[in-house]
Amino acid sequence: MDNGVSAGSTASTSPLGHIALGLTLLAFGIGHTGIIDGVSAANSASLAMYVGGAALFLLGLLEFRGGNGFNGTAFAGLGVFWFTWAKGAGASVSAEAAGTFLVLFALLALTLTVAAAGGLFGQGVYALLTLSLVLLAVASFAGIDGLAQVGGWVAAVSGLLAWYGATAALAHWPMAVGRGSRRGAVAAG
Repeated sequence: MDNGVSAGSTASTSPLGHIALGLTLLAFGIGHTGIIDGVSAANSASLAMYVGGAALFLLGLLEFRGGNGFNGTAFAGLGVFWFTWAKGAGASVSAEAAGTFLVLFALLALTLTVAAAGGLFGQGVYALLTLSLVLLAVASFAGIDGLAQVGGWVAAVSGLLAWYGATAALAHWPMAVGRGSRRGAVAAG
């Protein structure tokens, strides 16, 4: 291919994976918040299954093929999470089973948080995802709807952060908060 980019390159799959993760988290989170009348988390099941599940899993395999073990693990692992969650959305399972499922994938998100590079956009997305899953798990175990709403807001913020990070990478926007403004002030003075 042109520009020395091989078919196994992850130069374009990483932003796409983060966009898929961001959009899925945003839909999932908004569904849990109850902010839009008549929209629940279960309404995001199709998006979660195909964009967050199948597409993210496939992108994870491409990342592995391109030699990026972190993004491969993140995308494939979270693809499994979203696909499994979507298949079970609306099914009658116990609160304990749902909470246990969320705790297990919170452990994956915690691993990704610890291993991520890139500061706010690397660790921030996965840290917020971890917090969201823990809040939703506790809400499931304890039956606290208000805590599930807070978990939804945290998931939505995580989704916005993932979406912005991917968009910024594609558009060559600044990724460090406040960094450009300080440089401009120093250069002007």
